[in-house]
Order: sequence, then structure tokens, then C-alpha cells
Amino acid sequence: MAFKFPIETMPPLTKDFASYKLTIQGCSQKTIDEYLSDLRLFFRYVYAKRNDIDVSSDFFEKIDISNLDKDFICSVTTDEIYDFFIYVSIDRRNNASSKSRKLSAIKAFYKYACQKKKLMEQNPAIDIEAPKKKQSLPKFLSIEESVALLNAIESDTESKTKERDYCIITLFLNCGMRLSELVGINLNDIDRELRSLRVLGKGNKERIVYLNDSCRDALMKYLKIRRDEKYKKLNTNALFISKQYKWLSNKTVQWLVYKYLELAGLDYKHYSTHKLRHTAATLMYQTGKVDVRVLKEILGHEQLNTTQIYTHVSNKGMEDAINNNPLAHVKISKKSDKGDEN
Repeated sequence: MAFKFPIETMPPLTKDFASYKLTIQGCSQKTIDEYLSDLRLFFRYVYAKRNDIDVSSDFFEKIDISNLDKDFICSVTTDEIYDFFIYVSIDRRNNASSKSRKLSAIKAFYKYACQKKKLMEQNPAIDIEAPKKKQSLPKFLSIEESVALLNAIESDTESKTKERDYCIITLFLNCGMRLSELVGINLNDIDRELRSLRVLGKGNKERIVYLNDSCRDALMKYLKIRRDEKYKKLNTNALFISKQYKWLSNKTVQWLVYKYLELAGLDYKHYSTHKLRHTAATLMYQTGKVDVRVLKEILGHEQLNTTQIYTHVSNKGMEDAINNNPLAHVKISKKSDKGDEN
């Protein structure tokens, strides 16, 4: 089994864990890579502390943990895990999100070691609580800014991929897809009538994304190019392809989003492909009056509380509520004003 992460640098038990998460639980390759990276840092830290190695030294980053056996891994204590999080908080200045991700990796690994491999009776990570994350509201484009972004693509006379790029941004803004979902679309994932398409979301879960008139129009114009004779010999079924006639990469999509944000004069906001997903969700909820449970299914969220952040992104509702207070227009009378002056 091929891993993008240098799996040979990891202890044998973590290799088994990675294979289990990938093949049995259907985790994405990105999630596996993040787990392995966090576990490598964690085991290096425990090894360094037990052997009086300075964790701030250059040697720390080169510690070989590939030979750590089951006895070492199973001897890890809860206190050592707490010490590790003090280290990443102070020395590495990890924020709550980074620490939560590291804790998820450690918890998932020791759950596997205890429950699946039966190597340990006590899970040292089971009672450790995740750091409290700062609740930040998602950033998004307004309707006017979204239109400006699409106009920037349409007005780009030098682009040789205008139809492709316009289709990509249109799908982001209307359907709220993840980047990985969009670049993973195949030609045979699209309904013949262009009313829906199938995407592969987190955890290898498929879902149907329905298309509106704007999406259908953009897809129709791009498909005329994609189905040209010069593309038929390609050994790929990918919907979106690069100038080199290869599968379009995540980085290329990110680059073209930055490019058109700059052309539209919106680059100062530092938006990303994920912000376009936020834009679609926010506009659907605020303007389209989409029920939050429906929005959950559209976005492919596992939990409703993940979607509920979009119910708090607008101050308009609160402003309207204040203005609609029956006392909102009660003001001091002019007669009273004069009386106060005497």
C-alpha cells in the first residue's frame, strides 16, 4: 500500500494503524498524513525526554523512531501526553486547532492499540479533553463581490482556460463544494441532463450535488471544450484538466482563485477556495432561506453543529430584531426637550 507520508520512518504499529484508518475506516490520504506527522512528533518528544535529549536542538528533528517497538509505545503515560501538549503550546506556539488535531491523532492511535490490537488494558489518552477552540465566524464574499469575481474571469481576454475557470468558480460559489471534491469530479459523475453530479466527500462518502441554471450553463460551455477531439485520447476521465492535459491539481485551483480575486480587486481579503465554500453556504442560508438541516446535507457535514456556524454569520437578523422592537420609534417629545431646558 502506497502512502504519501514517508511511512518507513514510523514505528511498525503506526504503519498498521495508518493502513486500518485508510482501508477499513475510509479516512482520506490527507487525514492519514496529518495523523502520521503528529504521531512522529509525539513519539520523538517522548523518546527525547526519556533519553535527556534537548527538544529544542537540531538533533531532535532527526530522531529515528522507526525502531520503536510495542513495549515503548504501550508504556506511554497520560502525564507524558500532558507534557507533550505543554511543549507544543509553549515551545511550538501551537494554537487550539493545531493542538486539537494532535490530540485527535494520539486518541485515534491509542484507541486502535487498545480496542483493535488489544495491546493495552488502559488507554492513556482516553480522558484527555480537547483544547477549547476560539469560535470564529466564517469569512465570505458578498453577492456583489461574488459577481465581481465571476466578471473578472469573463473579462480575462488573455486566458486560454476561461470556460474551465469560470465553471470551477461557479461550482464553488453555488454548490459549496470542498476543493478535493471539485478536483475529483469525473465526467461520468455528471448527470446527462446536467441537473446533478456526484462528489466524493470526507471519509469516502458519496453525495449528490444538485445544479442550478448558472452551474448548468457554465458546465455546458466548458464541456463543449472538454469533449473536443484533442481530449479524447487522454488517459483520464477527470472533468477538470490542466494545460498539460493532466488531472487538475489542488494547487492549480488555489492559484487560479487567487489570480481572479486579484483581478477583481478582492485579493486584500486573503480569500481561499474554502472561503468560496463559506460564501455558498452563507448566501444559501441568508438569502436563499435554506433550512440548516438541508444545508448540512448540501455541504456534506457529518454533524449539524458544524453547519450551525452559518446561522450566526449575519448581524442583519439581530439588527432587524432591534429595529422591529415596538419601542424602536418612541422618542422624547419636543415639549419635554423644552421643559428640560427651564
